[in-house]
Amino acid sequence: MIGLLVMAYGGPDNIDEVEPYLLDVRGHRPTAPEIIHEVRERYREIGGRSPILEQTQAQAAALESALNSSSKDFKAFVGMRHWHPYIKDTLAEMQIQGIEKAVGLVMAPHYSRMSIGVYYKKIEETNAPIEFLRVEDWHLESGYLDALADRVRAALQCFPADVRAEVPIIFTAHSLPQKILEWNDPYPLQLRETVSAVMQRLGNHPHEFAFQSAAISTEPWLGPDAGEIIKRLASQGNKNILLCPIGFVTEHVEILYDVDIVYQRLAKSLNIHLERIEMLNTAPAMINGLAQLVRTKAKEADWL
Repeated sequence: MIGLLVMAYGGPDNIDEVEPYLLDVRGHRPTAPEIIHEVRERYREIGGRSPILEQTQAQAAALESALNSSSKDFKAFVGMRHWHPYIKDTLAEMQIQGIEKAVGLVMAPHYSRMSIGVYYKKIEETNAPIEFLRVEDWHLESGYLDALADRVRAALQCFPADVRAEVPIIFTAHSLPQKILEWNDPYPLQLRETVSAVMQRLGNHPHEFAFQSAAISTEPWLGPDAGEIIKRLASQGNKNILLCPIGFVTEHVEILYDVDIVYQRLAKSLNIHLERIEMLNTAPAMINGLAQLVRTKAKEADWL
């Protein structure tokens, strides 16, 4: 049996877990009380918890089902980078279940040393006796791109028919510290490549790219922020905007708070009709595409 370790960032299951979760995210550096309060309030506004674990579990179950449609070769497991079940604990469970070979898959399409690279570093740090194959990025995987294009087409139906063709699309992804540019990190290029590939599917349509969800930090982060783009488009007379997060595949705090609350408040203050796509979650096109990617990795290693 081949293991599939499906990884995501993690998030608190209740308000009381926000402070220890933040401590983990910040590498156990002390967190200012005002930051803890701010983040607690964000989670309170989205229902008091993050839904990322059950969403990732649903994705893992869908991937396992797609991988085993013809033969029972794979067993999927879920590991979180910053909360329970931690990657190290999941690896321990995989060993108990006799997994000796596994494919790693982070549920984020674009590679950065500061993001995807850290997940695999955590695997290495456990020294688990499991041979791993890495899926390091899947930003041009056709099923993911097709699913995004379908979500955009569906979301455009929320606007009046006579303006749909002119509604600007803002593609977004999580910002990272600007210092990644000094490393020739592929993250910004991969994001541009995803936007280009989605637009090839959508055809001629006004669109922009922006970052979102920059951390509360004193160091500079990549921009522009999507809020700046929304303001500029409004100043140019746009009354309708569609936001399409391409760096996230589930609804969690960066979507439920940063987009659905912060950007919506901004849009209302500007008298803008703002919509966002439905997140991909377990979109069949993406799941089937990722399953094929995992199976191909295993075949290339002569595991199948």
